[in-house]
Amino acid sequence: MFNEMLNGAEVRAAYESLERWHKSMPDDLRSLKQSEAENLFKRVGITFAVYGEGGDPERLIPFDMFPRVFTNSEWRKLDRGIRQRAAALNAFLADVYDRGEIIKAGRIPEHLITKNAAFEKAAIGFRPPRNIYSHIVGIDLVRTGADQFFVLEDNCRTPSGVSYMLQNREVMMRMFPQLFVENRIAPVDGYARLLKKTLASVAPLKCDSEPTVVILTPGQFNSAYYEHSYLADLMGVELVEGQDLFVEGDFVWMKTTEGPKKVDVIYRRLDDDFIDPLCFRPDSMLGVPGLMSVYRSGGVNICSCPGAGVADDKAIYTYVPEMIRFYLGEAPILENVPTWQCAKNDDYKYVLEHLSELVVKEVHGSGGYGMLVGPASDKSTIELFRQKIIENPGNYIAQPTLSLSACPTFVDAGIAPRHVDLRPYCLVGETIELVPGGLTRVAMTEGSLVVNSSQGGGVKDTWVLAE
Repeated sequence: MFNEMLNGAEVRAAYESLERWHKSMPDDLRSLKQSEAENLFKRVGITFAVYGEGGDPERLIPFDMFPRVFTNSEWRKLDRGIRQRAAALNAFLADVYDRGEIIKAGRIPEHLITKNAAFEKAAIGFRPPRNIYSHIVGIDLVRTGADQFFVLEDNCRTPSGVSYMLQNREVMMRMFPQLFVENRIAPVDGYARLLKKTLASVAPLKCDSEPTVVILTPGQFNSAYYEHSYLADLMGVELVEGQDLFVEGDFVWMKTTEGPKKVDVIYRRLDDDFIDPLCFRPDSMLGVPGLMSVYRSGGVNICSCPGAGVADDKAIYTYVPEMIRFYLGEAPILENVPTWQCAKNDDYKYVLEHLSELVVKEVHGSGGYGMLVGPASDKSTIELFRQKIIENPGNYIAQPTLSLSACPTFVDAGIAPRHVDLRPYCLVGETIELVPGGLTRVAMTEGSLVVNSSQGGGVKDTWVLAE
């Protein structure tokens, strides 16, 4: 296991100031600060709904006060790799909904795309503004060594969590301002400005004035509703539900106290199935009837575009390095985790023979659900997954159990290493933009590899040291 702070008994240079900071902090002050952080999170409403828990589903996400640190040189490599991957994923989406050159070239099997539940026939033949399908790309990364980073998965639809990245920083700056005086830390507070700029840059051709941008939310019972309202406030745009919008003529309109106002760009935070009951699920009460017709005629842009989720698929994930070579003519900067596709006969046999050693995931799964961590599972759970794979091999992929890096995390006895991952947020519009850092998720339980908030994981501030 790679310890991001310690090299044996020696503290790595990037963490030296934090080592002095935590050692100088008495236990009672640390407890006081932890309570202060929790109160700040409660005051602004930073909660995460976990469905199926019973009772009040709202709970605080555990926040760890010990920051995670990247050097500037480490971040430069990640930044280049993330931008490269986001560009290739968008090129792939533009291709498969148009000419399908990568399929014709035999680089990706056609059935993985056209038989994919996230592939939207309504998007075939349509070119969105600037030919961009995924405008906010969340790339989940894990680290296994000093210079070893792997992409765990891609999130091209509606990646969540950016509000926690921003609030983690705000809380840390409020509680420990001296840390930010003593350390040159790259800021993340420009994210909302960059997001608004990105969304405005992909306004449709029929927009002949300053674009009106809105965030479309499923409503207050959605697990990420806090994030939707928070981003709307930061950007200074309206947060709307489907009932607040309507289609008339060639445009989408928003109901206001001063009468209808034309909407140009919709940052949607609901799934494809619910966007338009006339095109997708007819029983949807969350979407806007006729929205897809206006979208296809160029009267409004939807970010990210319906159908972008086909690039999230964990079977498609295995081909992203090939996309980078095919569309960009470049070698991948960031590596994939080695992956076995259970739909392939040889891979299927290998996975069934090594279930106790592997991590098995549903190809459409997310949030840590529908997943088997073989080394941490009992025999009955492994056998249950064996039967699931046998019944539907194409629904599963498997990966080796990586030795995820660990960061210092506050525990009762002081600090202890806990496994982490990272989700940076890449904005794709007229240009590709990143703020330095991302959301670090941490497995709060000793030895656990599951960092997802829905599975009890916590969050921490992510520092990129400025040059």
